[in-house]
Amino acid sequence: MPEKVVAFTKEISRLTGTGLKSIHDVTRRTRIIAINAMIEAARIGEKGRGFAVVAEEVGKISEQVTEIATTLETELSARVGELDAHGQTLIRAIRGTRLVDLASNTIDIVDRNLYERSCDVRWWATDAAVVDALSSGGAGHGQNHGLAEHASQRLAVILGAYTVYLDIWVVDLSGKVVATGRGSRYPGSLGRDVSETSWFRDALKTKNGDEYAVSDIEMNPVFHSSVATYAAAIREGGTSHGKVIGVLGVFFDWAKQSQTVIDNVRIADEEKDRTRCLILDAKGRVIASTGGRGVLTEQFSLSAEGKTSGSYTDAQGRVVGFFKTVGYETYAGLGWYGVIVQELPSGAGNGGAHPLAGLAEPFQHTAARLKLELTAEIPASASTERERLPEIDQSSLQAEMERPSDYSAEEAVLLGLVERPRIDLGKF
Repeated sequence: MPEKVVAFTKEISRLTGTGLKSIHDVTRRTRIIAINAMIEAARIGEKGRGFAVVAEEVGKISEQVTEIATTLETELSARVGELDAHGQTLIRAIRGTRLVDLASNTIDIVDRNLYERSCDVRWWATDAAVVDALSSGGAGHGQNHGLAEHASQRLAVILGAYTVYLDIWVVDLSGKVVATGRGSRYPGSLGRDVSETSWFRDALKTKNGDEYAVSDIEMNPVFHSSVATYAAAIREGGTSHGKVIGVLGVFFDWAKQSQTVIDNVRIADEEKDRTRCLILDAKGRVIASTGGRGVLTEQFSLSAEGKTSGSYTDAQGRVVGFFKTVGYETYAGLGWYGVIVQELPSGAGNGGAHPLAGLAEPFQHTAARLKLELTAEIPASASTERERLPEIDQSSLQAEMERPSDYSAEEAVLLGLVERPRIDLGKF
């Protein structure tokens, strides 16, 4: 709706400009006729005196109409310009608010999704098959390979129902992966040493079963894809305060799932080609983006200025809306931002001259220039009559003459630049 208001304003401006141009055209032609009539009156001397007076009055009326049109142009130009500026401000404010809402919705969907991941990993770390795989006499101590196999089968069942995960690993205290849900798909996972990973070390430090560890988005060499890794300590007996005997790590398919979130941002079809949706981590790194552009490689310069949400117009004239994660339930979030960047639609910018600007300029010097040219045609014998013509500032008129000018065929005839019929006023 705001765009329609501004478009309507521009249309009014265009129509007004066309009307004023027509007025200037008419007054210019009237002045040409009046000056030409004065010249003809001067040529015939005493008989044309009355006609010269009429011609002079017509010229004055033409000048008055020009003044009125110029004043109207100036006033309308200012009003229309102000209305256009207010309309553009309103558009930016409304668009900015909408983009903030979209950014908020995007990061909220991510927060809710990752909250579920934090719940999953804490729950599955208490699964009997997982706990048994690392308990005394289990595979984690090298005494019963069958328990590890059973844990892997259990994890495979879980993965069959939870398709958002690439894999789930059971890791012993030394950092060795002893069970996986998809060992056949990812053969490099079983037996892998993850003791130096942040998610493993942080999970070992958790105080109870209510806590969990999470690492920022990273490219995992086993899956050859970007993942969000959540981890929880596996405790004896599957209790919340039992002794830590290992770690359960779940690998959320971030590349696929985040792209789905981005692709489903509610952007109108006509906006898609000029809109980019992003998710940034706390350091401004792009971790999800429209079309996958810049993921894990681009650093986006977000001018949040300490705000958790807002919008602004960047140096390229694009409107940027952003919203910082507030987390969800027990998931506090990682300081990520949802960001929507949108270019203005074609023709909606503030650049370019005002539609009415400079409309009168081509006509303001026309009469003076024509008077200089036409007066030069008056013969010396008509000097007395010529003196009755309005006085002319020759120096200023000469400057006007130096401006380039094109005349229509009709104007050329009126000016005597081409052969024209002579009117014998003595016959009337």
